[in-house]
Amino acid sequence: MAWNDDKKNPWGGNGQTPPELDEVIRDFKDKFSGIFGGKPRSNSNSEKSITPSAGGAKYIFIIGLLLWLASGVYIIDPAEKGVVSRFGAFQEETGQGPHWHFPYPIESLSRVNVEEIQDMQIGYRDAVRNRRGGNVSSESLMLTKGENMINAKFAVQYRINDAQAYLFNVANPKMTLRQVVESAIRQVVGKNSMDYVLTEGRVAIADSIKEKSQELLDVYQVGLRITTVNMQDAQPPEPVQAAFSDAVKAREDKQRLINEAQTYANDILPKSRGKAARILEESKAYKSKVVSKSEGEASRFKQILAEYTKAPKVTKERLYRETMENVLANTSKVLVDSKANSMMYLPIDKLLNNNAQPNKIVVQDSQSDQVRQGNSIRNVFRNREVR
Repeated sequence: MAWNDDKKNPWGGNGQTPPELDEVIRDFKDKFSGIFGGKPRSNSNSEKSITPSAGGAKYIFIIGLLLWLASGVYIIDPAEKGVVSRFGAFQEETGQGPHWHFPYPIESLSRVNVEEIQDMQIGYRDAVRNRRGGNVSSESLMLTKGENMINAKFAVQYRINDAQAYLFNVANPKMTLRQVVESAIRQVVGKNSMDYVLTEGRVAIADSIKEKSQELLDVYQVGLRITTVNMQDAQPPEPVQAAFSDAVKAREDKQRLINEAQTYANDILPKSRGKAARILEESKAYKSKVVSKSEGEASRFKQILAEYTKAPKVTKERLYRETMENVLANTSKVLVDSKANSMMYLPIDKLLNNNAQPNKIVVQDSQSDQVRQGNSIRNVFRNREVR
């Protein structure tokens, strides 16, 4: 049979045997040693073998291995997270402090700052970041509930809260964030009227945009956390911008007047209440004073009545004299009895000081005038008693 013929057998070696494994390894070691200065072994049949010098290669290999392993040492800062990937796949996440990983190309390290607050501008760009700056109409123009167009600008602040998701779940997390926020802005603005968006609804709209954007980011597992969303500006279209500015100014004036009225009310009401309380207290004090005085007068009158009942003439004379003392205590007239034979002292200094309104001093030496005045005073007192 043809296959039994060694000359026609495709796997036949024509009588040759394959080299042994030990011999192959020996040849490889000879070639490797020759690279680092060693001499290859000679054929055992021709000459005596010479042992190559492999010490230098071994030391170089060990030093290189140590340096390679040492390159895997790294330190993570407090604000960072370290993400180690092995052959491109996530391996582990490390925190603050020193760590080690298998060096490149087996493993690689990515540092992610999870505390830094980053910002994103939608509808405009700052001149600091963009040489042109200004508005970005493709982002800022949007429709409201009544199909009115407005030009709105927003500022978004965010940070990385999941380093693994940020690096491995989405190809471009920042672009995803921009698209998500733009979608939420158009959704929220489209559900509200133009007046509400341009005036008192800015804070509520910004909060709603933040909430909806974060919900979408959590669904996509982007690894980002939105901290704040602010509506920087919102303007109506150019043809009606002046009318809307007047409307906004009118609302601001209305609110200002309300605040001023409230301030005035807060100031005047406590004062009025205090004044009313003071008047009430004064009226109560006056009431007590009048009642006490009336009771005192009534008690005095009863006492006088009791004395008058006992001695009418003496009581009348005493009352007359007391009344005269009270009436004539402040008068500018002096009554002198000519029969008293006494020297009269006149206060000249006081008379000189009162030249503007001089007091008239009348000396009456007729006893008839004194009697007439006494009779008139008695008549007054009698009229009071009759009352």
